[in-house]
Amino acid sequence: MPAPTRAFITGCNALQLTDEERAFIKKNQPWGLILFKRNIDNPAQVIQLTEDFREIVERENAPVLIDQEGGRVQRMGPPHWPKYPPAATLGNLPVSIQTRASLVCDSARLMAEDLRACGINVDCMPVLDVPAPGGHDVIGDRAYGKDAATVTSLGRAACEGLLGGRVLPVIKHLPGHGRAGADSHLELPVVTASLADLTASDFAPFLGLNTMPLAMSAHVVYTAIDPDHPATTSKKVVRDYMRGHIGFDGLIMSDDLAMKALKGSFHEKTEALFSAGLDMALYCHFDAASAQEVAEASPVLDGKRAERALRALKMIEGKPDPFDRDAAWARLQGVLSPSV
Repeated sequence: MPAPTRAFITGCNALQLTDEERAFIKKNQPWGLILFKRNIDNPAQVIQLTEDFREIVERENAPVLIDQEGGRVQRMGPPHWPKYPPAATLGNLPVSIQTRASLVCDSARLMAEDLRACGINVDCMPVLDVPAPGGHDVIGDRAYGKDAATVTSLGRAACEGLLGGRVLPVIKHLPGHGRAGADSHLELPVVTASLADLTASDFAPFLGLNTMPLAMSAHVVYTAIDPDHPATTSKKVVRDYMRGHIGFDGLIMSDDLAMKALKGSFHEKTEALFSAGLDMALYCHFDAASAQEVAEASPVLDGKRAERALRALKMIEGKPDPFDRDAAWARLQGVLSPSV
């Protein structure tokens, strides 16, 4: 019988799990595994990797995550998988919002087909951030539009496409990264906007999609709420805004703990996010010492966080909804440039 599942997600370094990674996974039982381009070669290899992970943790539905948004954030691509357009390309099409939503849903559903065929059941999209003047290009064309209403409508369509293909969406970056003037991979962004402005724009898409199963936090300081802590480690942001104002009761994972926006040891960062009220730690790499710190600071997946995790996985049980892949591609290609 395996050890209890712990509330963290780990990465791995290559196309196959090493003996060291296998031993770590077996001992520490992460809830999920996240994949990047370094882990992707061809369909048979990805299938083997996802099967190996699930065999070790002895959970046939164990989450395997990836960032497959389209555009510059697409881990699986040619020659084995299609190139998908970025969110902004679909969001800026000169057609009605209903037509754009339909195309976003098609694109997400096509991606879900690709992912599910390889054993990947969680896609870290859609981006619900609303870009603002002065915001860093780390979001840029990953956003569906420049106003909250468009982002909400098209973000919902992306979620519907993924769920129709029985892949879980992860709405990000809760409660909003669009105003951040820095890339949180490299430094800590500080947003000084008023609470009224944040509520009217940044928080609105998350409020509109607050029934989704999974979300990812932003490593961003909002001085109007908590000038001392980024959202990921802020009790006030999590309690009063993520859970309170926005009303999100799904599972909230952190953004990557290795990003330079967060300070301290991996043990300290992990403890801080759980203390703030998040449900899951995300560590996107595999350095044995750092990974062990994350694992040891992550609690057993129980109580409310276990309920949220179970509720999410139940949403993708059963067969995908009926879908005509060729027709969906034809609709996309009818409005996009031949290069896509």
